[in-house]
Amino acid sequence: MARSILITGCSSGIGLDAARTLHRRGWRVFATCRKPADCDRLRAEGLESFPLDHDDSRSIVAALDEAESRAGGGLDAVFVNGAYAIPGAVEDLPRDALRAIFETNLFGPVEIARRALPAMIARGAGRILFCSSVLGYVAARHRGAYVGTKFALEGMADSLRMELRGTNVAVILIEPGPIATPFRVNARPHFTRWIRWEEARLAREYRERVIPRLFAENPPPDRFELPPAAVTAALIRALDAPRPRARYRVTLPARLGRLVQILPSALRDRILARA
Repeated sequence: MARSILITGCSSGIGLDAARTLHRRGWRVFATCRKPADCDRLRAEGLESFPLDHDDSRSIVAALDEAESRAGGGLDAVFVNGAYAIPGAVEDLPRDALRAIFETNLFGPVEIARRALPAMIARGAGRILFCSSVLGYVAARHRGAYVGTKFALEGMADSLRMELRGTNVAVILIEPGPIATPFRVNARPHFTRWIRWEEARLAREYRERVIPRLFAENPPPDRFELPPAAVTAALIRALDAPRPRARYRVTLPARLGRLVQILPSALRDRILARA
C-alpha cells in the first residue's frame, strides 16, 4: 500500500510543492488548506484535499479523522507546515497579535501532532515533521513574533521527541532559511492589522527598512534563497531515512545559523543586526 501523509498549509509555497512532489512519488497525500477554495483548486489537480485550520480545534479533529479513515486506520506521517509572520518590533506587538500568531504557528501544530499520535503509537510507527525555520534558533530584528513561535515550536518538538522514545514514532524539525514563497506577501495584512508603525518609536526604521522590503512590487530574491523544492528534498530524506535525524537544515544561512549561536551574545547581536 502507498504510504500516507497529511500536510498542512498546502495552498502555496512549501506545502504545495511537498504535496505535489510526494503525490508524484507514489505517496497518498492529504493536502490540507485553511480555505475551502484552495482545497477545490488542489482537488482539480488530482490531489486529495480538505480543510484544516490551525486555529480551529474542530477543524483539526475533523481533518485528522478524515485522513485516518481514508488511510485505513492511521497515517504514516504528518508534515505540519502552515505558519505566518507579523513583521514588527517586539515593543509594537499587541497582546492580541501574539495570541493570534501563537494559535496558528504553535498551538495548532502541537494539537495536530497530539491528535495524530495515538494511531501512530498503536501501529508502532510514524513520523511527525514540523516545518520550523532558521528563525527557530537564531533571532532577528523586526521578526520577534515569528521568532517566538518558532523557538517555542523547537522546544516542544524536542520534548516530544524525548517523550516518544521507544515508540518508533520520530519527531523531526525541518529548518529552512530563505525560500522563494509568498510568505512576505502573506505577512502584509497581518502587519497592516496589528502594527501602528506611524506612532512607533522606530517609525523611521519602519519607513526606511521594513515597509520598502515588505511591500516591494518586485523584490529582489534574498541572498542564498532557494526554491520550495529544496525543502521538499529535505522532507523526502527525513521520510525515507531508516533512522531520521532530529533536524534537517535547508539553505546555507540555516546551516551557518548553528555556528552563529556559539558566538558571544554581543558579537552575535552586532552581526545579526545588519541582516
